[in-house]
Amino acid sequence: MRWFGFGFNAFEQIRVHGELEEGAGGDVKVSSPTELRSRVETSGCCLRTTHIRASWSRRASLHLDGDGFVCLAGFGALASAESCGVSLAESHSCKDAFITEHHLTLVFPDRIETWDLQKRGAAPKWTMEIEAQSESSGSPQSLPLVPGGYIASKPPLYRSLSPHLKAKSLALGAEHAILLCATGAVYTWGLGSHGQLGHGGLTSEEDPKAVEALWGMTMSCVATGGWHSVCISDGGDLYVWGWNESGQLGLPSRGLRKALQQQSSQQTDVHISPGKEPQEGEKHEEVFISIQSFPALLDVTPSCEIRTASCGSRHTAAVTTTGDLYTWGWGEYGQLGHQTLISSDEPQRVEFFRGQQMRVVDVVCGTWNTFAAAIKEEVASF
Repeated sequence: MRWFGFGFNAFEQIRVHGELEEGAGGDVKVSSPTELRSRVETSGCCLRTTHIRASWSRRASLHLDGDGFVCLAGFGALASAESCGVSLAESHSCKDAFITEHHLTLVFPDRIETWDLQKRGAAPKWTMEIEAQSESSGSPQSLPLVPGGYIASKPPLYRSLSPHLKAKSLALGAEHAILLCATGAVYTWGLGSHGQLGHGGLTSEEDPKAVEALWGMTMSCVATGGWHSVCISDGGDLYVWGWNESGQLGLPSRGLRKALQQQSSQQTDVHISPGKEPQEGEKHEEVFISIQSFPALLDVTPSCEIRTASCGSRHTAAVTTTGDLYTWGWGEYGQLGHQTLISSDEPQRVEFFRGQQMRVVDVVCGTWNTFAAAIKEEVASF
């Protein structure tokens, strides 16, 4: 499995400045998928990255070959690691990692540690002892979930959750959270001013509240961007809600359409809906969505189901069961991977992986960038 990155690269989260190939989008804006290389790999030691965690200026690569450990890339990666005591040696036996602009959280078999990336210190800022889980105990919770609660991106770092929720996975937005329960139900809380909670209004919620529009449907995956949220049903359907200012919901965005109109001459605001035969002289005005305050079903591609999804601040990425990667939303830093810096309010396939005969198996969005894991297509033998 090989990891590729594209989008915001000002702090060398994707590639070291000057090493990008011509046409890759420059040093700061990487618009074409570029294979990741950690500092350890460039030193001659080949390591398999199993998972990526990303924030605005940093990337944490989790290696689970043998004893797990974490490599940091991005803003002050080496200086931050040395100053707070987190090094390759310190992260050995790590099983999971979670990174924000200020903190790095590591999960070990017997404890969880959160380190401050901006202050000097020889000890973690927060710790929790945990019981070692046996293989028969099922899949362990993944960060930011921890026993009894979760790790927040802002103080207080540890926040409790009711055990009745039976939390399975959790995603944190700029000021809101979305939780997937073991039953497949979805709960949200936090700021609701952009409809990102999916409750049909713009009010905020202090405590987790069930998204009633999804009640009765079993969900398998949740993700959140800065001010929007998505989830995937067991059947592979993708639901979206929240802010759509940059087309991050995959719904018509007036701001993006106006920008496209400035580039095209004599383009009207009138849209003829596909699949309908308009009456003579009849015109259909397109409905633009600024805020979607309850979940809407998004038809990414009619031919296959959605396997997993991830969100950046104002863009979204989804992987299909056939191994295709689709992206949409804000694309000013090339984070959509279409070899352009153009935003889009319609899901578009990232053709790079098709051209390389690769299947995408996972995607992780940073705030302004995207990371995708891909494998070579298997050639059928007859």
